[in-house]
Amino acid sequence: MRGVNLAFAALLLSGCASTGVVSESTPDNYQPPSVSSAQRSERGEHLEQRHGSLYSDSYMFTLFADKRAYRIGDILTVVLNERTLSSKSADSSLDKNTQWDLGIPVAGTRDVSDLALEVKSGVGFDGESSASQQNYLSGAITVRVTDVLPNGALSIMGRKQIRLNQGDEFIELMGVVRPEDIDVANRISSQRIADAKISYEGRGTLASASEPGWLTSLVTRFLNPF
Repeated sequence: MRGVNLAFAALLLSGCASTGVVSESTPDNYQPPSVSSAQRSERGEHLEQRHGSLYSDSYMFTLFADKRAYRIGDILTVVLNERTLSSKSADSSLDKNTQWDLGIPVAGTRDVSDLALEVKSGVGFDGESSASQQNYLSGAITVRVTDVLPNGALSIMGRKQIRLNQGDEFIELMGVVRPEDIDVANRISSQRIADAKISYEGRGTLASASEPGWLTSLVTRFLNPF
């Protein structure tokens, strides 16, 4: 019985001992995105991690915490919903008529009507032009917070590359957002981005198929220069 009590006491003491932190190995080719010290602001400054503790100042997981991005290095998803429709038409006309008559007075009984002078001139111009364009972009891209402005707005930037069988697709986005416009799912619409710069580009066979060849462009340029 005494041996059982000693074994139970040893088990309790081993449970109270602190365990060391196990470091996870990262692949050799993986490099996390670096943030320069100049980009860190008062609101998004780096907080040192405390290993071996259940509480960390740099990251907390609670049932009531706000998980929306608001610090440098945080990520959020931008829902792309861009639609542009533009049309322009112009119609102009110009008419100008001028008439000038010069009469010669009659002297005596001689007919001098042949000496009369009459000048007429007219100018006319009609022009009409129209143009229309429609673009639509939808999808999603995950970006990273690169800076926190003094007023609390967030500067974001991200790039997405999709490699398909016949080419590559690139999407780049940067701009400024308000934390209030980010929903509880950590998403924001692209229509809520200020100073937005969205670039969509394709490379490869599919992108080349939608462009005319160099010979077609050369012939079209010389035969129809207007």
